[in-house]
Amino acid sequence: MVHAGRAVVILGLATSAAQGQTTTKPINDLPNPYQTVEGWAKLPDGRGWGSTSAVAIAPDGKSVWVAERCGANACAGSPLNSIYLFDATGNVQKAFGAGMLLSPHGIDVDRDGNVWVTDCSCTLGRNAQPRNPPAGHQVFKFSPDGKLLMTLGKAGGAGASDSGYFWQPNDVLVAPNGEIYVAEGHSSGAGSIARILKFSKDGKLIATWGQFGHGPDDYDQPHALAMDSRGRLFVGDRGNNRIKILDQNGKLLDTWYQFSRPSGIYIDKQDRLYVADSESGSVEKEHAAWKRGIRVGSAKDGKVTAFIPDPVESANNTSAAEGVAADAAGNIYGAEVGPRALKRYVKK
Repeated sequence: MVHAGRAVVILGLATSAAQGQTTTKPINDLPNPYQTVEGWAKLPDGRGWGSTSAVAIAPDGKSVWVAERCGANACAGSPLNSIYLFDATGNVQKAFGAGMLLSPHGIDVDRDGNVWVTDCSCTLGRNAQPRNPPAGHQVFKFSPDGKLLMTLGKAGGAGASDSGYFWQPNDVLVAPNGEIYVAEGHSSGAGSIARILKFSKDGKLIATWGQFGHGPDDYDQPHALAMDSRGRLFVGDRGNNRIKILDQNGKLLDTWYQFSRPSGIYIDKQDRLYVADSESGSVEKEHAAWKRGIRVGSAKDGKVTAFIPDPVESANNTSAAEGVAADAAGNIYGAEVGPRALKRYVKK
């Protein structure tokens, strides 16, 4: 296992976790064994999709949970549901969440089928945050039928100087033992919040790790969470163009750069690793040598084996999938913020 601060070689590509930089050659030319299925999931009444970065697989291995932003880029003032369950044919089976979330961002489904959603509120500036009553910047636990079971965080948010939480929670992950991990901080720059929070299964704060920065133990927009079969926590440290691998006490075990700029991460039961890059060359101009898209590989050894490229060659903003998941049959689902879509990728 590789610890931060040591020059390492991963797949023959030099990286330096200590400096937050990488000389890894861009991985853009791997085969794409998938074909794209657009329009697979059908929203009620034929309405259009809003921005979505939240997609997860139900315990049956084939149904798909999605949280989308009410036909727009935010749900503020909308009467529409924001959380949907689709069956294997793309038809809605359940829908709920109307009036509860401002900007759904991350989603996870625990072993009991409960649905956890983060309300990042990252699409609304501070002056646009609802104040009476306050809302947003929270994590919600719903039953599969939409009953609210738990809420984490202060309605309206808590800043870095506050004793509470959250401000812009990006993603949530529930471990097999029921402990809850939240990645917080969507903004980048001095004074930004950027950390991981760990809670007990009943919602009590256990620990927080990290702060904004570019060192081995820092974060810049920790945007996505996943856990492998060994119980290692994978963090998509998007602003630093890397995946950080931690143990469940927050100890840094490894740092990977070969999956590019991670907006979304998913690990299936076979430890296949799916990473969505929605910003290289568009939002992040300095990472222009890397193409946007979904990279598929192994959570065991870090090898990248396939690449689904973004069909948009010259995007000016976020493009392609930001959230990613894969069902038991190996079909991949990409949740798109910029194009406002949910795409399905099936083996050719």
